[in-house]
Formats: sequence, C-alpha cells, structure tokens
Amino acid sequence: MRAGAVALSLTLAAAPAAADPPSLILPVACTLGQDCYIEDYVDTAPGPGVRDHACGLKSRDGHSGTDIALLSFAKMKAGTAVLAAAPGRVAATRDGLPDRPVTAETRPEIRGRECGNAVRIDHGQGWQTLYCHLRQGSVAVEPGARVAAGAVLGQVGLSGLTNMPHLHLGVLKDGAVVDPFRPDDAEECGPAKGDGLWADAPPYHRAGLFTAGFATAVPDLDAVRSGAARARRAVPSAPLVLYGHVFHARPGDRLHLSAQGPRGRILDRTIPLKAPARSLFRAAGRRSPERGWPPGAYRGYVRLIRAGTVIAARHADITVAR
Repeated sequence: MRAGAVALSLTLAAAPAAADPPSLILPVACTLGQDCYIEDYVDTAPGPGVRDHACGLKSRDGHSGTDIALLSFAKMKAGTAVLAAAPGRVAATRDGLPDRPVTAETRPEIRGRECGNAVRIDHGQGWQTLYCHLRQGSVAVEPGARVAAGAVLGQVGLSGLTNMPHLHLGVLKDGAVVDPFRPDDAEECGPAKGDGLWADAPPYHRAGLFTAGFATAVPDLDAVRSGAARARRAVPSAPLVLYGHVFHARPGDRLHLSAQGPRGRILDRTIPLKAPARSLFRAAGRRSPERGWPPGAYRGYVRLIRAGTVIAARHADITVAR
C-alpha cells in the first residue's frame, strides 16, 4: 500500500447522490461483447439474496461493484489497460500481489486484501472510484497524481479474491457504495432510468450463465445445479465433457463451447438455443483418443452469444492425471 490514508476496502451501504457526481466512461480498454463483458452488478437486495439494478440475477450476495470481465486468460496476458472512469486525483494504490486464481488454501493469505492490486481515485465532493484485481506490477500511477478520464491506471489482472481476469469497479459517495446504474435509489430495481452515472450506459442483458464445468460423462440438470456434475480431475481414458448452465436465454441465442489442453484445442462447438427455457444446460464433449488424453491442465470456455455479441461467459478447468 502506498499513501494509505484511504483504505482499499469497501463497505456495502446505501448512499444518496449529490450534486455534480462524476460522469463515468468504460474503465477497461476493451469492446463489450467482443473481448469483454459485464459479469456482475451491484447487489441491490437488502439482506440475503441477490438482485441487480434491473431486478435480474446478475450479481452475488453483497457484491459492491460492477465487474467487467475479459473473455480469456490470454487477453489478460496480452495486456488490457484499466482506465480512469472520470478525472480526479489518485488517493491510494496497492501493487505486488500475485496473479492467481483464489483457492481455499490461498484464501487466508489475501484476507483484508480481497481487492487485490488496486487504485482509488478521488473525484471531489465525497465521490471516489475504486479499481480492483489489477495485474501484478502494472499499477501506473502514484498517489497524489491528477488523472484525466481515460488515463491508464494499470492492467486487468487476477489478484485478490477472484478466479477470472476482470476489473471490479466500485463507486463510492462518502465511503458508501453507489450503484452507477441506479445512483438515486440503491435498494430499488427495475427498468433503467437514463444512463445513471455513465456518460453512455453499457447495455444490460438479462440472460447469463450460472456456471460452466467439466464432467467425465454427460450430466443431468440436477447434477449441474447441485455441483455434483463438476469434475476437477480425470484419468486419460475418460471422456471430457464441457457444459454450461444458462438462464433467461432467448430463441436464436447460441452457446459456444471450446476447450484446449496441453496439445491444443480439443473442442469447438456452437449450439443454437431454438426454444430455451428459463433455465437450461447444454454440453459437448469428446471421447479420449486411442492413447488417452495427454496429462496436464485443460481449460474450457462457455460463451452465450446473442446477435454476434457475447453477453455472458464462464470458464472451467480440469486436470488429467494417471
């Protein structure tokens, strides 16, 4: 932590809007629907339960920001800039935490630093923005520096409490969380009322993915819902099946499933969703080759596509070992 006068933690609480709030631009140098997407929004449900600003399911219990996720780990490795969403002064930074997916074993190591490598910007009148999970060694600004909207703050990473490359954007007023999509009524939800705090609000899609995973046989929906279908290890002779659990898809949506292993791509299939239900899953897989799958790490991606635009994505990992 440098210039630790401002902590990099968040406390979820309702906050009223004030005069002259910042006008926000997309804080990641990517194109929504092509190489990034919005994974989660602020949880507007008081108490237990999940509800995003549009009364949908795209949040997590107590989630306090807007998550803009990259479509692949390769995009993170290539370098994707995190940008200042509005002009202001850098209030605090943190760097040096490693980029690695969180596990039960590593969770205690990041306690109190769940935001990972981060930047906090002060916009005046009590308004601040917080940028979490930056790539190790990428923080490009110093406390006290003035930055313009669009200034590079660092790169999207995998530090802190995360298992996918994404930026968590937090917006705060006097230390309390504000939903940039509904800044005036934090505990309400419904159709959008203008652009909120955004200069041009990103589009909202009700549909999404509950989960994606690998299995060693085609599972049923109950096993997918409960998590019993998920396999994290497989023997070389086992089939490898990738599945995705979708909610609120529309006719004409497509589900793209792809997977790679130590020797390259093993799966690439697009499934049209002709008559989707409120909740459904689709799966695709392959039997093992004659000599078995090469030992090592395999990663799959499941993407929900509407009219050529990616509106949701998940990834899954499995290890093949003898």
